[in-house]
Amino acid sequence: MKRKTKISTAGVDVHYKFSKVALCDERGQLIRRERLDHVDREALRRRLSQWPAKTTAVMEASFGWGWLSDLMDAVGIDVRLSNCFKVEQMRKARGWVKTNDKDALLLGQLPQEMSDWWEVWRAPWEVRDRREWMRYRGDLVRVQTQTKNRIHAIFHRHGVFHEFSDLFGGGGRLFLGELCREGGGLLTGGSLAALRGQVRLLDHVRRQLADVARRLRKELEQDPLIRRLMGIAGFGLILSHVIVAEIGRIERFRNHRALASYSLLAPRSDDTGEADPRRAPLGRHLGQRGNRTLKWAMIEAAHGAVRRGGKWRAIFDRHTDGGKMNRNRGYIKVARELIKVVFVVWSKNVAYTDTPPSRPGQSKTTRKTRKEKSRSGTGQLQRPMVVAG
Repeated sequence: MKRKTKISTAGVDVHYKFSKVALCDERGQLIRRERLDHVDREALRRRLSQWPAKTTAVMEASFGWGWLSDLMDAVGIDVRLSNCFKVEQMRKARGWVKTNDKDALLLGQLPQEMSDWWEVWRAPWEVRDRREWMRYRGDLVRVQTQTKNRIHAIFHRHGVFHEFSDLFGGGGRLFLGELCREGGGLLTGGSLAALRGQVRLLDHVRRQLADVARRLRKELEQDPLIRRLMGIAGFGLILSHVIVAEIGRIERFRNHRALASYSLLAPRSDDTGEADPRRAPLGRHLGQRGNRTLKWAMIEAAHGAVRRGGKWRAIFDRHTDGGKMNRNRGYIKVARELIKVVFVVWSKNVAYTDTPPSRPGQSKTTRKTRKEKSRSGTGQLQRPMVVAG
């Protein structure tokens, strides 16, 4: 009697309204294919509950995987995410054409690999929910900026002038209110209707931003991590929330270098052959595959830290000749140093201080002596050398 083959893994190629599934055995051999319709959520739940318990389902970490992975979790399926780019390169190396069935089969065979090189972290629901809040706020800010630009464009087209440094401050809003009245200014007809609509849209967006800000301030009272991050130079309420949302779990990074790579702040080089000591490395650039929102947040924090001055301004000046050249490179250098601070503050649950504590076994006297003898990281004397008499 032939033994019935047991389902071990499922490769799930996720689309908007459906998913193609390849069910495989423990050796990665295809057993059967299925199509999952997403529209009827309850029918989908019943279908998934018929799979063997503890089946390992692999899906790509692309758009729309979150809700389906939560549903699979609820029925006892072990969900794992794969790196889209790595899986694509693996498919090309095999010479496979890209089809839904091929993609599902390849995903179903990944758990049989010798290591988990293909796997990426699957953010839990609470982390994804925090990201939704922060990205929603980012969308609102972009709409607010676009609306302000449209109002300025209306003024420019119709020759409306003002002396306000901030058109959308207190005095500027009174001015806008006068213009929006019938017969209150130079605008009539379509231009007046356009201005009124843009002002109403701006008011609506501002109310939504205020609602989000109230929620974030309420969380500040309950989250000690946010309070510690706000103590770092350049970090405020919004950037601290963005950092926590995008990193999710600091434990998934081995060290600050891994966090910097994920944040797209670890310079890469495409050199080949023997390096020429007379020139800078070729192909020196930041990576393209990582968390771009986190990179933006760290660069924004770097701008704030440089404005604050102190050692952050010194780092910036050292790499930009006092701000005269390569300013973007200077902000990247400051952001890279801030990554180290964020990693330590978060992983060790300590508050930030401009003066780092002494290392174990190092007395204050030794530390002061070393500081007087040389500049940190250079090995050069702090005081200028003189010719002995």
